Amino acid sequence: MAGARPEPVKEFFSIGDVCELTELKPHVLRYWESQFKGLSPVKNRSGNRIYSRREVEMVMLVKHLLYTEKYTIDGARQKIDEHRRAGGVRPAARTGLDVQTIVALEAQLNELLAFLRDPMSR
Repeated sequence: MAGARPEPVKEFFSIGDVCELTELKPHVLRYWESQFKGLSPVKNRSGNRIYSRREVEMVMLVKHLLYTEKYTIDGARQKIDEHRRAGGVRPAARTGLDVQTIVALEAQLNELLAFLRDPMSR
């Protein structure tokens, strides 16, 4: 479409948005808020959590450390502190996001291959 403008980059996310993006349940996010000091979304006037882009990246890093790297909560906390001391929490968070994206793409490709191999599934 001529003259179509790209969607603006979203800077703030509701807890529902974050759940959808990360495939996590709200109670998991709320628990992680109590365990990781980098996760402290503000609440709006209605009392709803509002996550910044930085906090969403942190959620993805925590998810990567816990679910992919298999760290414990304490181990993940220590790893994040190491990244902080080295001055690189944000690059580490983005690396976690990249790995999660690759894993999701791989799963989708495997589903597509299985679908294409099995003509009876159509």
